[in-house]
Order: sequence, then C-alpha cells, then structure tokens
Amino acid sequence: MSLLDRLPAASARTVRLLALASLLANIGIVLTGGAVRLTGSGLGCPTWPRCTDQSFVPHGELGVHGVVEFGNRLLTFVLVAIAGCTWLAVRRLRSAPAGSWRTATWLALGVPAQALLGGVTVLTDLNPWVVALHLMLSMLLIAWSVLLLRKLAPQPASRAAPAPARWLVRATYAVCWVVLYAGTVVTGSGPHAGDVSSSRNGLDPAVVSQVHADLVFLLVGLTVGALCALRAAGATRAARAAGWLLVVELAQGAIGLVQYATDLPLLLVAAHLLGASVLVAVATWLWLESEAGLAVAPPERSDVTSTPAVTALDR
Repeated sequence: MSLLDRLPAASARTVRLLALASLLANIGIVLTGGAVRLTGSGLGCPTWPRCTDQSFVPHGELGVHGVVEFGNRLLTFVLVAIAGCTWLAVRRLRSAPAGSWRTATWLALGVPAQALLGGVTVLTDLNPWVVALHLMLSMLLIAWSVLLLRKLAPQPASRAAPAPARWLVRATYAVCWVVLYAGTVVTGSGPHAGDVSSSRNGLDPAVVSQVHADLVFLLVGLTVGALCALRAAGATRAARAAGWLLVVELAQGAIGLVQYATDLPLLLVAAHLLGASVLVAVATWLWLESEAGLAVAPPERSDVTSTPAVTALDR
C-alpha cells in the first residue's frame, strides 16, 4: 500500500471547495501581478530566483517596490499549496469523475511552470512579449480550474446543444482567447511597463487598441449568435452561461472604453484585469456546458406532446 493510499478519503464537497479555491487563487495572482506592474514594482527584486544576488528577501534599499514584488512571489507558494491539496483530494476521492485527476495534475504542474515563466520575465527585464505569455498562462490556469470544477460538479440532466450551436460556441471561445492575447499586446504598447527602465513592444497604441476593439465587437457578435442558437435549441444551461458571458463582455468593454478615454487610470486597469479573468472563466464554462447534455430525439409527430423525460431535461 502506497503512502497516498494511507491518506483518508476525501469527500466530494471538500474536493469541490478546493477546486474553487484554486480558481479564486489563480484569479488572485493575476490581480497581484497586475498590482506589481501598475505600481512599477516589476523589477523590485532585480533578479530571480533570489531577490538580489546576495539575498532571497528584499532589503531596505529596494524600498516598497521590493516588498510588492517579493509579496507577489510569496503568493506562488500559496498557489502551490492549494494546487497540491486539490491534487491529493482528487486522488483520494472515491468514484472520481473521469479525467478529473489528470486535470488536477496539469493544474498542479502549471503553478510552478508559471513561477518559472515569471522568473524569465524578470531576467529579461520585463520584455513585453514574455510578460504577455506570463499573463496568458495565468488565464490558462483559470480555465483549467473551471474545467476541474465542471468535472466535479453534479451534472443535472440538460438538453444537448445541436452541432451548429456547438461550433458557434467553439468559435466564440477561440475568439475569446484571441481577444485576451490582443489585450496583452495593447498593454505591451502602453505606459504600464512595470518598471521605468523596461522597454515597450514598439507598436502604435492607437492601432493595436483599435484592432483589439474590433476583435471585441466580433466576440460580442458571436456570443449573441451563440445565445440565440442555444435558446432556440432548448439547451437552457448553456444558454444561461452564454447570457452571463455577454454580460461580462459588455461590462469589460465599458471598462476598456472608459480607461482608454481617461488615460489608463490604475484602478480601472486593475478592474479590466479582473474582468479578463472572469471572462475566461465564464467563457470556459459556456464551452463545457455546450459540449455536455443529453441528446433527445424530437417527437415523430407534431401533435404528440412532450414526454415527462423531455420535460425534465428542459428544466
């Protein structure tokens, strides 16, 4: 009997709470990373994995920037602890859903990978293209957390989305990721470099902002189309997720317009980062809901009333 087999079994509720903690922690690290960048503390610890060449912790000469950057690094250990506990709990869950342990494994491995990429951003003096990848990996970890939550959540009966609606949702999800990456390119061309000595990507902020806005319009249009298609198909759970995604997109778009018009105030940029995290979480939930559900054959005759089974699926 292995050491893992000697551990007590985990309850489904405990595992779901840990998966939710993973989701919230990964959203939290995006916000603290944004705080590092927005306060100009990206090189508060000028090297990695040490804070300085002589010490793992900041000293007085680094000032508040060193404290902010070092604090963000310490939060990585919180993420590692949560991801590790989640992995162990899923491993000890009786009748764990198919694929849940594999998803928890990738989530646990993603946290140290994110820390390594964070180290690369420091060692490259906050190269904007590397910083963009650093944020995108955080978004991927948020998506993985949602995937794990969806696998662990109770699955009530629901009507399956038809193939055209599923493909529309898939296109929406793909464009969502393109929009997110375009947002990192906009940030890389703007004033919030994370340190006064850090370079920008050299692109025209007005041009890349317009490209980003055009992609957002495409995303909103696809989401509206997916919402209508899912409602028409009776896929109520997926349609509800599409409705929430549309609300998040509109709120995120409004924040983006205001922050652009007001020269990127720090609080609005932080709110936009939070919105991006919520956006990828809800979009992932929509994709997973659209791929789930039970196929229900329509009645052969139009005058036949719905069976109790079909009625239950529509609830």
